[in-house]
Amino acid sequence: MFSKTKDIDRSFRHIRLFSFTMVLACAMISTAAIYLGLDAASRSGQKVYLLASGKVLEAYASDRKDNISVEAKDHVATFHRLFFTLAPDDKVITANISKALYLADGSAKKQYEDLRESGFFTGVISGNISQDIQIDSIHIDITAHPYQFQCRAVQRIVRPTSVVSRSLVTEGYLRSVTRSDNNPHGFLIERWHTTENKDIQIQTR
Repeated sequence: MFSKTKDIDRSFRHIRLFSFTMVLACAMISTAAIYLGLDAASRSGQKVYLLASGKVLEAYASDRKDNISVEAKDHVATFHRLFFTLAPDDKVITANISKALYLADGSAKKQYEDLRESGFFTGVISGNISQDIQIDSIHIDITAHPYQFQCRAVQRIVRPTSVVSRSLVTEGYLRSVTRSDNNPHGFLIERWHTTENKDIQIQTR
């Protein structure tokens, strides 16, 4: 009888030890799973996937201060391409200028209105003239806000009888604003003006 009692007691201790071990192992596995899950979620939050031309590209999130120079240069380049790319089509001109004016303040709108009042755009349409721009360099001083910039480019003006290349230099400032669909970089060009715009080459067609 005592032997049976000892066997029961021994079995109970074994079961208790086994149960304690299982509970401890489950707790450790659960803790590890939670830690690894939170770590994976944190790391995945730093990644952004973009779909471009049917391909999935991975981008990484970072503080804006790390990319100010890159974003600012692209903002300036985008504005100049939109403002100075013209075709003998009123709808194309209006669409490009409208997009460009979202990226700049009244200084750009004033230049547009001056050109329109002078009949420049009418001449582009009636003369079957097209114009594009090649950005040579963009320099931005990010040591002080608003950021001062200078853009150097070459305009290519194609007329029925000639192709004119013009040197273009503009300057202005970039102020940080809220990002939007019309202004994805979150900058606004201020005090924009042209410091040089002269012919450098004329080719007869």
